[in-house]
This record gives sequence, structure tokens and C-alpha cells, in this order.
Amino acid sequence: MKAFVCNEFGPVESHKIEEVADPVAGPGQVVVDIKATGISFPDVLIVQGLYQFKPPFPFSPGGELAGVVSSVGEGATMYKVGDRVMGSVGSGGLCEKGAYFERQLMPLPETMDFKTAAGFPLNYGTTYHGLKQRGELQSGQSLLVLGAGGGLGITAVHIGKAMGAKVIAAASSEEKLELCKNEGADETILYQKENMDRNTQKAFSETIKEVSNGGVDVIYDIVGGDYAEPSLRAINWKGRYLVIGFTASIPQIPLNLALLKGCQIVGVFWGHFTGVEADLNSKNFEDLFELHAQGKIKPFISEVFSIEETAKAIKLLEDRKVLGKVVVSME
Repeated sequence: MKAFVCNEFGPVESHKIEEVADPVAGPGQVVVDIKATGISFPDVLIVQGLYQFKPPFPFSPGGELAGVVSSVGEGATMYKVGDRVMGSVGSGGLCEKGAYFERQLMPLPETMDFKTAAGFPLNYGTTYHGLKQRGELQSGQSLLVLGAGGGLGITAVHIGKAMGAKVIAAASSEEKLELCKNEGADETILYQKENMDRNTQKAFSETIKEVSNGGVDVIYDIVGGDYAEPSLRAINWKGRYLVIGFTASIPQIPLNLALLKGCQIVGVFWGHFTGVEADLNSKNFEDLFELHAQGKIKPFISEVFSIEETAKAIKLLEDRKVLGKVVVSME
């Protein structure tokens, strides 16, 4: 079978498609014939050795997938051959077949096609957990989304609106902001791409306050960097600042702001949450599947690539050239 293989850490373009042996299901595992795999920012990092988890070589990146069960290992009882499944597997999804533990998968709703499902679990799982359990977002509150034009940011726009919030989308280009408007954002803010000096940061903070009528209740921060502190300065009393990721860089935030604002700075680590609170994660996905069935949420997939184009797909994400979500199709 074909697989995008990482034999050693290196630049995205250094990794290639290889022919490898078909996987065999071990105890408690099933083999999935993969139909589509979502590309996410962890894929950019993991092949370069920059992610917090480093799989043993050789490995394929690709943390979220959808496909059909083709064989069942000893002791696996949750699925049978022919079942449609989707899942978040950490890595090992950018190949034509993969062996996964049953707990990494979930049944694929009839309302979803394979490409939609491949772009669904990581982003919507992270965002729903972040906004519901960690951010405690309430109807009528305001939500600022930093990095709103990417796959993760768009899910925050979708779920924020579904939860009844006023959603303010902030991004680095007019094209991304136009997408956010089309996907339901109430207000948009264009910010400088990089290297914001103190005056620019102050102006950004004032713009947030102006657009939100004084301040925001919840901040969903994917980017970090120079955008973190001015955003925190615009948070409301008892607001919640959600730390999702650092696509720009890891920021240094003056902690006196948390004191002065009476706010919470809250980490959102969905990957760990799925293991330690599996039942609650399952309930979250019941809610998410219902929202999808109602037409309230759906990944915005801007481009679909073949498996031979995997490096190109990951590189586009690394270069911040992606609107919404990109997917690799094996069909």
C-alpha cells in the first residue's frame, strides 16, 4: 500500500510516498481502509520533530481519518468488517490502510461523507471541549477567535454561533475574514501578520474593545505570539482566556493582567481530555453529531489532495496559505 512516510525528522518536503506492507490488526485493533485523512497543524510539527509527541520511526503523520473496517483483530468487539468509522489517532493516518485500537475510532454517522468526517474530530472536538467545558461560554456572551481563518478557527466561529455567542473573528487577511463572515462571524478584525510593536498591539487591543462594546468574555487563542497580550488586555472581568495553540510563538504574558481582570487563563488539551474523561468526550461528540445533522456545523474544506500530493498539502498549512481545512483523499 501507499503511505506518506517519515524515516527521520526533517522539512515537510523531505518526506515521500513509499510502498509499505499492509498492516495487520493486533489484539483489540481493527484495520481501516482509509478513504480520507484531515491535515492539521500537528502534522506540520510532528514530521520535523517539533511536536510534543514523537512517534518511533518509521511513521506516517495524519491524526484524523475516516474509512471502512476491513479486518478485526483478536478481542476487538466494537466493530465488524464493513463498518464506516472515523477517528482521531494521533498519527498514522496518511496511508491507504491503518491498524488502530477500537477506542481511537467512533462510528461514522450516516449524515457524513468520508471527506467531511476526516476534517471533523480534531478541530470540532478541541473547540467544543474548549468552549463548553473550559470556557463555559454562555448564550449572549462575546467570543473573540484569534486565527479565525484556519480549520480550527472556523470551528470556533461555527460552535460559538451555535452556542448563541456574539462571535468576533480576527485574522491576518481580508480573504480569511471574508470566509469568517460567510461562515457566520458577527464582526471581524484584521490584524498585522507579524512583528507587532507596542503601538500596534495597543491599537489592536482598542479595536477589540470597540468592536465588542467594551471587552470580550471568552478568547479562543490558536496563535499566541504578539497577539496574546493585547487580546488579554481587552478581556472582560471574570473572562476566560483559552490557550489552544501557538502557531505564531509561545507568548510571555504579564500575570498581573489576570489579577487586574479577575480572569482565568485556561489550557485546552483535548488529546489528554479524551483519555482521562472519555465518557464526557463521547457525550461531546453526541452533541456535535446532532449539530451537524441540524446543519449548524460542517468543516469548510477548501482543497482536497491525492495521497501523492500529501507533502504539498502539509506545506500549504505550514506556509499559512490554507483557508479552512484541507483533506487528503485516498479514493
